Amino acid sequence: MGSSVGANIRRYREERGWSQARLAREVCLAAGVQGEPVGRQEVSRWETGKRTPREWLPFLASALGVPVEALREPQTPAEPPLPTLADFLPDDDPLEPLSARPGGRVGMGQVDDLQQRVHSLRLADDFLAGGDLMRPALRELRKAVRIYREHGYTGLTGRQLLVQIGELAQIAGWIASDAGQHEEAERIYRLGLSAATQAEDHTLAGNLAGSLAYQLSNTGREIEALDLARAALDGAGLDAPPKARALYLDRVAWAHTKAGGSENAQQAMRALGEASEALSADSEGTESPAYLYWVDAGELQVMESRVYTELRRPLRAVPLLRDVLGRYDATHTRELALYLSWLAVAYADANEPEEAAATAERVISLSADVASDRTAERVKVVLARLAEYADVPEVRAVLDSAA
Repeated sequence: MGSSVGANIRRYREERGWSQARLAREVCLAAGVQGEPVGRQEVSRWETGKRTPREWLPFLASALGVPVEALREPQTPAEPPLPTLADFLPDDDPLEPLSARPGGRVGMGQVDDLQQRVHSLRLADDFLAGGDLMRPALRELRKAVRIYREHGYTGLTGRQLLVQIGELAQIAGWIASDAGQHEEAERIYRLGLSAATQAEDHTLAGNLAGSLAYQLSNTGREIEALDLARAALDGAGLDAPPKARALYLDRVAWAHTKAGGSENAQQAMRALGEASEALSADSEGTESPAYLYWVDAGELQVMESRVYTELRRPLRAVPLLRDVLGRYDATHTRELALYLSWLAVAYADANEPEEAAATAERVISLSADVASDRTAERVKVVLARLAEYADVPEVRAVLDSAA
């Protein structure tokens, strides 16, 4: 019975557009119980068949507005459902509040303070690399989770705390990934996804899922990345803020690109076009979250040029990259090194080894003082690509110097 019931619960829940956290609350209301003996994690276990609802089944049916038998009804075998963000939540519930909370009450003033610290960390990431920010980022995240689990607060304050934990997890995960701590980054991203889902902030959940998908694309888990990037886009919906939707589509484009093959290349180009269309809607006055301040036409241009580089289309990539780099803020050392690395590879693909060598020198020089795993990996990629032109004197000099 378990698998059929779980599949039916998920189907009816998704038909109503409810999150697992919302269904958990509705079940408790239907049962007339105080507190939340059923939480999001329990709903997840029911849906995956790890547990059977048993005594909760009538209340589930009542909450969903269907007869109990409709939940027990065997489903006709069909194609596996497309993954949703719920499939990528952590198995445990790292945000479950303690039954006995030793701390006092938390008010919106403390939430506002946390919001300021999260924003400061985000701005610091524009100038500093993951290796420099890893410790303070993890310290802030642990502190925020501890406040949520150990203190009391109103429902509104609790939701805002979850939102800030989600935002903090996104930037902390990004920092951990930049420091090369990919397992830690994934754990942090999934924690943030849980927080954003419980807060029912679909835009933030999409941002976290897209960030994790980006890491998976770059660390050899391309198929999983593609599933997650699509789930992020679908989960946010068509009414997501323009900048957010553009970013999700960018992540989808990158996931398709890294997955390889002509069909994926076509899908990547389609997603890039849709991202540009989504961003153009931003001028129509729809407000996007403050944490997406960096998403603009220039960033989309960078992603487009990187896709072209990966697809070995240097005649499209080089002009785009040169245009972006010609007006890029030189104080953003890590990003400048990363973007130049793509230009160096594109020059090599265009059979311009001298230009590639000159650009590679800048990449290596900028990367030398940056504690970023991303730039270190890109240097390796650039050098490997240059090795094909080892007989060119300018290239030989760069390779010998790097060695």
